[in-house]
Amino acid sequence: MKNPITLLLLAGAITLPLLSQEKAPNAFSMPPQDKPYLEPAFPRPEQEKAAAEKLAALEKKTGRKPNVLIILVDDMGWGDPGCFGGGPLIGAPTPNIDKLATEGLKLINVYSQPTCTPSRAALMTGRIPTRSGLTRPTLSGEKPKVNPWADEVTTAKLLSEAGYRTCLSGKWHLGEGEGSYPHQCGYDEYYGILSVISDLSQQFDKRLYPDLVLRPERLAALQELSEPAITKGVKGGKLEIAEKLTSSEELGQIDQKFIAYSEEFIRRMAKEEKPFYLYHSLGRLHNDSYPAKGYEGKSPAGFPQRDALVETDDIVGRLIAALKETGQLENTFVFFTSDNGGNEDLMPDSSYQPFRGGKGSTWEGGVRVPGIAYWPGMIAPGRVSEGLFDLCDMFNTPLALAGITEKIPSERYIDGIDQSSFLLADDGKSKRDAVFVYAENDLMAVRWMEYKVHFKVFINQAAHRNLDESIVTNLGMAPWVYNLYMDPKEQSSQGHSRFEWGLPQVLQRAGRHGATFANYPRKDIGLKKPGG
Repeated sequence: MKNPITLLLLAGAITLPLLSQEKAPNAFSMPPQDKPYLEPAFPRPEQEKAAAEKLAALEKKTGRKPNVLIILVDDMGWGDPGCFGGGPLIGAPTPNIDKLATEGLKLINVYSQPTCTPSRAALMTGRIPTRSGLTRPTLSGEKPKVNPWADEVTTAKLLSEAGYRTCLSGKWHLGEGEGSYPHQCGYDEYYGILSVISDLSQQFDKRLYPDLVLRPERLAALQELSEPAITKGVKGGKLEIAEKLTSSEELGQIDQKFIAYSEEFIRRMAKEEKPFYLYHSLGRLHNDSYPAKGYEGKSPAGFPQRDALVETDDIVGRLIAALKETGQLENTFVFFTSDNGGNEDLMPDSSYQPFRGGKGSTWEGGVRVPGIAYWPGMIAPGRVSEGLFDLCDMFNTPLALAGITEKIPSERYIDGIDQSSFLLADDGKSKRDAVFVYAENDLMAVRWMEYKVHFKVFINQAAHRNLDESIVTNLGMAPWVYNLYMDPKEQSSQGHSRFEWGLPQVLQRAGRHGATFANYPRKDIGLKKPGG
């Protein structure tokens, strides 16, 4: 059953006044839409001019387009890094990540999807997952009935066609079937794992998975579907096994192998003098945590997740050091973030966020993630911004840095926004008006200004069980509304009593968003669940 307000909107029983674009914009004005397939964005002519001048001066100096390095951590909570409130507080100092924040731009309001596969799809395609069909994580050996990548376009693909060398190092988790490998989806080269750490660890750890590991017939059947291995590939070539994994100890070393590959890639690009797009996707901090050599007990907390957080910070430091050593740091845009909030289901060995909920939910703890934009000489140090940023924006933004936004295809709707001027202008403001928060195919909430308006919510049946014991429920007449300045934990809705003035504005935005599906329908690739 849909929320009553949603039903009335869809039926046309509620008509909301459209704000005329001919009038001078005010605090409630919605941004214009330049093209029917692009998400509306606020024009910021002054900061766009400032960003363009910076980029032109840099290209004149270096003689080529800038590099892009995306560092994506798996399951890092908003509060895990020290610069976001964690670090020493939670027994895991993160000096390298903190340095990126103090010397770059710390983004307070970055939004992901509730789980990893949808977030990764959104980041690479600029599309919310209900459009691409990649609405939930793919499971062990699962192959969707339709190849989701048959008609999707990634940032990597467009940059590769524009002369960039594109590389994915680390976790993929966006398909394990032919036609869905990274080097078939726009990456010139790939080295990593196709699934996720827990898909591999369940085949080794008899302490955690005795009902699988100690049952040879079951284990053999699973390994026919998904063999534990690091794989690799190059564009136009076949998927190859780089290294078979046979133990938890070997699994503990995979992020060390990923960083070694990325360092080698960065050095190789320096010699070739070619712009690159490197997507370094860590296996950490996803369960199950097995320490790399030298990291067991290294964190003050001494727990496996905290040791993994210390290792993650060291890896970030090594990536920046490789850029500096090869003389490419000043020509590389670095973006650091997480694919979703921390996984509270793993308590006490879990991530930290000062919000309600965690991975799997659409409360702030599930979808609000740390974000840092770093670029010496291009992004002013010490900036902190509360501007809205969606991981979908990391599709458009690198294309803008490369000067090829005109290459964005028009046959599919793009939810991402070019945020390059927001990041580069010294006083830049976000061009995003709202974030639409989904769980699979359900619009759960809208973030607008400092307000979060929920139309459906996750209710836990047990403490910290956002994934394993939660339900999605419809609400009554009034949406649940939280002022995130005053109630960041989303504990006491003030929608009816204090936000009647804002509900029409949010409903108008939800209505315009919903109307995009008429010309750009959702895609079903077979990831729906029974009863869903």
